[in-house]
Amino acid sequence: MTHSLLIAGKKIDIFARENAPLVILNTYGGEGEAVWQECAEAHCPPFSLAAISRLDWEKDMSPWENPPLSKSDAPFSGGADAYLCELTQKIVPAVCDVLNAKPRTIALAGYSLAGLFSLYAAHKTPLFCRIASVSPSLWFPDFVSFAKNTPFVKNPDCIYLSLGDKEAKTRNPLLQSVQKNTEEVCAWYTAQKIPATFELKSGAFDVLAESFVSDDINVLLMNGKFVVNLNNNPQASITLSDGDKWTD
Repeated sequence: MTHSLLIAGKKIDIFARENAPLVILNTYGGEGEAVWQECAEAHCPPFSLAAISRLDWEKDMSPWENPPLSKSDAPFSGGADAYLCELTQKIVPAVCDVLNAKPRTIALAGYSLAGLFSLYAAHKTPLFCRIASVSPSLWFPDFVSFAKNTPFVKNPDCIYLSLGDKEAKTRNPLLQSVQKNTEEVCAWYTAQKIPATFELKSGAFDVLAESFVSDDINVLLMNGKFVVNLNNNPQASITLSDGDKWTD
């Protein structure tokens, strides 16, 4: 069952399943249907997906102002707080109206700058209990400090971060910090007793975008054993207890 909504200029495509967890996905180019199909092909457990597009990417997804990465790029104008208010007060309630229920489990997922936003949102609202941060823009200045110095309103049940192993291999010195910062943030969350996992994946996100996102959603849905490449230890893993399994 598929529905589409328009709220404050944003398009929300809803792929609904009855009595299932809800995953909110912020997208750059409207990849919701492609991700939904990837999840179906991967035999993900049942869930509903609300994919949001037509975002003002550099505004809605950025937590504070920052200059553009290059002369041809738009500046980051720091509109994440305003968008988060819109998301929690207008978009999610409208999605729940379509589903005719408020799922007990609502997860937030995003890639690139929206992966950064997913983490930022988790610090600011208790609404999203599980977070998938796919190829997050953790090169963003001052975010590591923000994460370490801003307690969660409510600790998430699970945070899953992933990154392609080629993403830090760039000539841009700022972007080179993405893997180091992602590992540092994940390690900090883990030290705070928050179930957080980092996976370094083979390849580049821009080539395997839908696959990366569907894989990470599947991890949130399965909530089993996660392989962790943090600290170059591919054998490390964590398993959440039976009481933490995602059920609806």
